[in-house]
Amino acid sequence: MRTAEPGDTHDIARIQVETWQTAYADLLPREVLDSLDAEEIARIWELTMAGGDATVYVATEGPFTVGFCAAGPAPEEEVADVDGTVPDDAATTGMVGTLLVEPRWGRRGHGGRLLATAAQAMREAGSTRGVVWVPENDDVSIAFYERAGWERDGMVRTLDADGQALREIRLTGDLDFRLT
Repeated sequence: MRTAEPGDTHDIARIQVETWQTAYADLLPREVLDSLDAEEIARIWELTMAGGDATVYVATEGPFTVGFCAAGPAPEEEVADVDGTVPDDAATTGMVGTLLVEPRWGRRGHGGRLLATAAQAMREAGSTRGVVWVPENDDVSIAFYERAGWERDGMVRTLDADGQALREIRLTGDLDFRLT
């Protein structure tokens, strides 16, 4: 595990495209998945790494970059209740924006190590808990966060995925992970 560097953005984009096209084939319209542009995604990750609040971490196995995680302070709108009420701990809530491991490298502990690395950094930055939004039908990711001790907090949002509704649920928990 290490903090991503500018030269990692093409691998990060490749992992995002391959993982979405595999893991989200039943969740997102085929047109959306087919239109993913790895070069554009790499440029977005370059901007994120250059000036965003999130820190990006990469998982490697041998010479290969096999996964990544972006995490940092949670924007207030990501932790607010359905009525817009911001919780008392909003200023100390971190957020996992993305955590993906390329499917062929799955089940080797990379996701858990990425999550633990991000959690440690969020704790060191003063966060006391974390949140993540996951597609409601992504049973694998939901189970992963639940094994880490995070729970569904009842919040649901619906995103527009090229005319198709994509419902996401929010999970939250402390940053002392218990991966089992």
